[in-house]
Amino acid sequence: MHEIKCPHCGKAFNIDEAGYAEILNQVRDEAFDKALHDRLELAEQEKKNAVELAETKVASELKEDAAKKDTEIERLKAELGKADITGKLALKEALGEVEKERDDLKRSLESKATQQELLEKSLKEKYETRIKDRDDAIERLKDMKAKLSTKMVGETLEQHCETEFNKIRAAAFPNADFEKDNDAGAGTKGDFIFRESDESDTEFVSIMFEMKNELDQGANKKKNEDFFKKLDEDRSKKGCEYAVLVSLLEPENELYNAGIVDVSHRYPRMYVVRPQFFIPIISLIRNEAHKTLKLKRELALVKAQNIDITNFEEKLETFKTGFGKNYELASRKFQTAIDEIDKSIKALEKTKENLIGSERNLRIANDKAQDVTVKRLTRGNPTMAEKFEESSD
Repeated sequence: MHEIKCPHCGKAFNIDEAGYAEILNQVRDEAFDKALHDRLELAEQEKKNAVELAETKVASELKEDAAKKDTEIERLKAELGKADITGKLALKEALGEVEKERDDLKRSLESKATQQELLEKSLKEKYETRIKDRDDAIERLKDMKAKLSTKMVGETLEQHCETEFNKIRAAAFPNADFEKDNDAGAGTKGDFIFRESDESDTEFVSIMFEMKNELDQGANKKKNEDFFKKLDEDRSKKGCEYAVLVSLLEPENELYNAGIVDVSHRYPRMYVVRPQFFIPIISLIRNEAHKTLKLKRELALVKAQNIDITNFEEKLETFKTGFGKNYELASRKFQTAIDEIDKSIKALEKTKENLIGSERNLRIANDKAQDVTVKRLTRGNPTMAEKFEESSD
């Protein structure tokens, strides 16, 4: 048994073990509850204080961090502003350099365009001059082919032939006569007659000449063969052995441009020559005829003595054969000369075509140069294109 005294009234009473234990449990539970409640309140207060402290600390730290961040932000803003100014200055400087390069490029292009124009003009004038020179050369060669450099400015064909003969008369033909045929008693006459005799006054060659200039014929263009019959008649009537037509007719006829043309298949002992072969045909006929001079003297003696002239005819045929061979040789040489002139003409014409092609290429190159612009030059370079676009803004 346990004795319990009431704390209020002081009365003592006994309580068994079970009651005592129950009361003790009640007291202990209440104390525990109270202690627990107190502890919980204290813990709650400590927690609240800790939270408030933590919140205060965190707020302080956040405020401090915020202040630092604000300071950092201001610093970064200052640096950004400074960097922005530096960047703008750098950009401005870069743009200035780009603009300078652009202006230099423009000036260079303008200068090159001017140089190109001057070069093109110079080359064009040069090539035009060369083409003109080639054209003139071609025309000269064509004229040489037709006339073979026979100069007849201010004179007729007859005057030209007479002048050419008189230039060499004293040296080459001292005993020859070359005069105008003024005898029209037979109803017709030629232009000139050439006769030559030896020291004993024995005539050994005679040639009837007819001169025909295309310019003298006006609009009615005639052919060389139109004059063969009359020339042969004049030769026979004036007692000449040979007939020669000196002609500028049919200037494009390759046969007559070849040199000395033998037309004896049409009319006996007749030749057609261009003016430049006037002296050569006289020399050729005269030299061959001179070889028969001795035969002619013997023929005169034989005729006087009434001797057989068979031997004379054989020698005369020998002369004809020799003359024919010499003529063929001379004709081949003249043809060779004409062929060389033809080659020169073709070469010059080809050179002319090449020069015209060069001028065409220069014109194309100039057109391409005119299409060059700054935008074309910066195409494919986005950095330069962006800089130019910013500069233009």
